[in-house]
Amino acid sequence: MAPIELSLNQSFEVERLKREIDAQTDPSALRNLAKELLRAWFSEKATTNQLIKEQLGG
Repeated sequence: MAPIELSLNQSFEVERLKREIDAQTDPSALRNLAKELLRAWFSEKATTNQLIKEQLGG
């Protein structure tokens, strides 16, 4: 299966956020950001799994 490619806008947004992360010097802020990203990632995974289940009739 071929990897899913990001749109041009998504690629620019990823780059912008990477630079924002690189500029961050506060460890507490980085920890909070990491926690937010984990929550968003798992929320996206749960949504994807739910949609797949619905598509398969389960």
